[in-house]
Amino acid sequence: MSMNGEVPVRDNRGADRFEIEQDGHLAVAQYILAPDHIIFTHTEVPPELGGKGLATRLVEAGLASARQRGLSVIPRCSVFGRYMMKHPETHDLMAPEIRATLGLPV
Repeated sequence: MSMNGEVPVRDNRGADRFEIEQDGHLAVAQYILAPDHIIFTHTEVPPELGGKGLATRLVEAGLASARQRGLSVIPRCSVFGRYMMKHPETHDLMAPEIRATLGLPV
């Protein structure tokens, strides 16, 4: 557990996913890693863990990791896409072709 009592988000690079394991269940955000970008493909939180903000924590950890590694983000997962559209501070992480498609400044 982290210092604030939350189960930490783990980047399981061997499985290409961010994970939160809690109460015997696993919430995940799958990705495909390329040299200059990361594609988030699927986020899943089991019903038993729903309503605890775990999807948001997975998205925030994934985006923080992309920023730290200097990667642009392609949000093929709707959870990542919705989060990024609602949070303009993440728009700079979107790959230029995604920003152009959405009508955002490139």
